[in-house]
Amino acid sequence: MNMKKRPALREAASVLAMLPTVLWAQAMESDPQAVSGGIDTVTISASRAADAWPVTTPSQTLSGAELVHRRQGGLGETIAGLPGVHLDSFGGGASRPVIRGQTLPRVEILSDGAALFDVSSVSPDHAVTTDPLLLDAIEIIRGPAAVRYGGNAVNGAINLIDSKVPTRLPAGGLAGATEVRYGTGDNEKTAVGRVTASMGRFAVHAEGVRRHADDYEVPDAYGADALRDSFAENTSYAFGASWITSKGYIGAAFTRMKSHYGLPGHSHLNGVCHTHDMDLHCTAHGGFDDPFGSPDSHAAVIRLRSDRVDIRADHDDPLPGISHARLRLSHTDYAHDEIDGDKLFTRYTNKVKDGRFELTHRPLLGFTGTLGAQYTDGTFSGINVEDLHVPFPENAYGLVPPYHHVTKNIGLFLSERRSFGAVDLELAVRKDWREIRVPAPTFLATMTPEYEAMFTEWYGSDWRRIIETEAVDSFLARNPGTKHNPFSASLGGTWTMGQGYSVGLSFGHTERAPNVRELYARGNNLSTNSYELGLAVDNPIFKEGKRPAGDVLESTNSIDLTLRKTGGPLDAEIGVFYQDVGDYIFARLIETEKATGVAHNFLAYTAADVRFAGIDGQVSYRVTPASRVTVSGDYVHARMKSMEDHLPRIPRGRLGVRYERNWGPLSADLDVSRTFGQSRIAAYETGTAGYNMVNATLVYRWDMGSRQSLEFYARGTNLTDELAFAHTSFVKNQSPLRGRSVAFGVRHAF
Repeated sequence: MNMKKRPALREAASVLAMLPTVLWAQAMESDPQAVSGGIDTVTISASRAADAWPVTTPSQTLSGAELVHRRQGGLGETIAGLPGVHLDSFGGGASRPVIRGQTLPRVEILSDGAALFDVSSVSPDHAVTTDPLLLDAIEIIRGPAAVRYGGNAVNGAINLIDSKVPTRLPAGGLAGATEVRYGTGDNEKTAVGRVTASMGRFAVHAEGVRRHADDYEVPDAYGADALRDSFAENTSYAFGASWITSKGYIGAAFTRMKSHYGLPGHSHLNGVCHTHDMDLHCTAHGGFDDPFGSPDSHAAVIRLRSDRVDIRADHDDPLPGISHARLRLSHTDYAHDEIDGDKLFTRYTNKVKDGRFELTHRPLLGFTGTLGAQYTDGTFSGINVEDLHVPFPENAYGLVPPYHHVTKNIGLFLSERRSFGAVDLELAVRKDWREIRVPAPTFLATMTPEYEAMFTEWYGSDWRRIIETEAVDSFLARNPGTKHNPFSASLGGTWTMGQGYSVGLSFGHTERAPNVRELYARGNNLSTNSYELGLAVDNPIFKEGKRPAGDVLESTNSIDLTLRKTGGPLDAEIGVFYQDVGDYIFARLIETEKATGVAHNFLAYTAADVRFAGIDGQVSYRVTPASRVTVSGDYVHARMKSMEDHLPRIPRGRLGVRYERNWGPLSADLDVSRTFGQSRIAAYETGTAGYNMVNATLVYRWDMGSRQSLEFYARGTNLTDELAFAHTSFVKNQSPLRGRSVAFGVRHAF
């Protein structure tokens, strides 16, 4: 046996063996009593998007007190630690979830069932535009229930549930909550408020959060007290209103999010890097120069603003044969500036109009299902630009940014369900038609009279039109439009065996079209210290296969097997999965250049055949009516079938145990986990050591009557102050995880 494979096999065996063993042993006992109030767990159940039917693959919901105590400034930090969910961190301002070894764009982020449009899928230093402090619940949806959201949900859809558009009238005409918290590890100061009021059938809602955090503390072993440029500030607010009847509602909301955060590990020294054919060169010469010309002693930051308007409606029994209708309309106006010192070196924008309509029909030949359509029209800009601060030179001509990428997408989807006794079947299909075009940007010529005379002599009196046409033709040739028509389908079944046990099995085929960066990247990405070359921009590595970029569809064939136990003292859900992926799109290393002193990787996007396999889940046992112990774990193994390399940033595995106990109004929990090290690394990666994490929460809740409560809580994270690096992070060595920190909070609900 290959010695390098033994640690991976041992970790897989430990996860596979431990969870079923606990499940079998505890199933021999019984305790009909329920755990009393005060213990909140992560619920693994059918999602609202699945219409409360049994699902064939794990579907997690994080809500209630557990969500309140786990919330951080970013989505990734908030849900990291759930079975199968890891963290792609970039300091304190940006964090993305990693599900079963993969992150955005293979995970879709939703806002109450509608796509959340920002630029977090384009680069890891871009924040997901949601504030977990304002969410009611976070759902992780997989399997047939996720197919309706398209190919980007191949590893799951994360549905963010909020109250900004009221869906029901508040009891007594008024409801809300306030919260303040302070964090020791980063001097966090946060204030949150929300209120919903009603008059007759009309309800209005207002909410807001203000959060400020300094650079977060890291363990002394890192060589510094705090991680430089890991600070984050955030302000979010929303106003909404609805007309609510006994059959549904229609409402609208406006949301604004503003954020300012640092980029740890960022360096602009490689801004000078450029290519000569397939050779990366990081020395200034000729027309290639350093666009910054200053040291890395000042902070690199992102200033973000996102405005979004949502229109939402749900209505029961709108037409004969139709049991429910759902409408989701949104308009997103997103922009962020990337600033190095006092220099604005790039600006990202994303303006998107999106509409989604669903009709759920009554039983027909025993089947109940939903038919829907989605239309998206978006204009994105930002990639391949890092010198906005450099003025256009005199006696020069060319195309100037922004470079817009215009996307239009039409999607149709259908999901159907039917019960055959103890077996529930679930089928879902979706077809998309997507087109991206890249219109030519503005042409600029700054010629003095002397140069105009020279160009007139060379080209004639129509010289400006001639050189503009040449520049535009060259640009369009290097940025061709693309069309993709992905198709996804999934078939699953759940067999309810009795006594709370069930088994789910699903088969899926998912096609994902490459995103804008994977297609059109051509230049430096300073956040990841890389020079990137997309599929569609005359990429010689990809062109070796003599295929146009429009032919590339990442195609995943998957099998999921899920074992569940509900009811009684024992609750469990364990999922085993296998994915065979054709044309998996990834950035392949061409070379690494170290001329500036900071390593810069030349990466060319290409497609290869890979496979993923793994297990994740948790087993929870109620020891007494007031206490519970939960064992959880996950493991993923990725293998490239067509290249001698490994995929980058794949987490290894994790095991954890959690104990919860309550004493009436007082409750506490202790969470201990082990994340294993990763030695299966890509050519440009380094191995990552494993680490332990100890977290704990103490809560006192005072019921004040009249639907009012007051809660005091303290949540400690990384209590042993262990130096930990997330292998899933692009800047893992420059951005370790947080050191010891305790968040103290007071929450009042009324």
